[in-house]
Amino acid sequence: MTSEGVDPEAVEPGSVRPGGRTARVREAVLRAAGDALAEHGFGRLDLADVARRAGVGKTTVYRRWSTPTGLMADLLDDMAEQSSPRAATGSLTEDLRANARLVVDTLTDARQGALFRAVIAAALCDPHTAKALHRFYAIRVEEWSACVTEAVERGELPAGTDPGEVVRAVSAPLYYRLLTSGDRLDTAAADRAAEAAEAAARSGAYVV
Repeated sequence: MTSEGVDPEAVEPGSVRPGGRTARVREAVLRAAGDALAEHGFGRLDLADVARRAGVGKTTVYRRWSTPTGLMADLLDDMAEQSSPRAATGSLTEDLRANARLVVDTLTDARQGALFRAVIAAALCDPHTAKALHRFYAIRVEEWSACVTEAVERGELPAGTDPGEVVRAVSAPLYYRLLTSGDRLDTAAADRAAEAAEAAARSGAYVV
């Protein structure tokens, strides 16, 4: 214990059970980091401020994460782990719609939408953040790709269809609306994106 809060690094490595003090501190710090990013963006992400928000010692945060980019990378890894599981409806149409609607729900959420905008903006000018963001989306695309693989196995799509390309085609127009056009993001936009990606996939556009 420090005068500023709990220091989990004082615990011997390997002596803390999953879900113990170290896990609770990490959860608090990552939550605080997400709040700070959503409020102020990456340019004003400060480890001392994150420590204050989380109620832990500054030394804990600096020792474990070292830099704002290190903290960002861990936050993105945690977000990938905590993301909602993919749909498994048995229908390509419904699976792709579920994926698109999840993207829209995330991007239009008051906190999550602001958080993703901050992360994307940071990734454009910081290679470490870009690497972490790419890893985050690679994890999500890989998970949702199973929907497409299963559709190929059911005969809904041509053999050789690239699952990752189909999944990326669903979300691409939604991120375009978020970052460039400013057009409305809603269920209708989600369904149109899913239907367009499905039509292209059925036509063989993503066969490799």
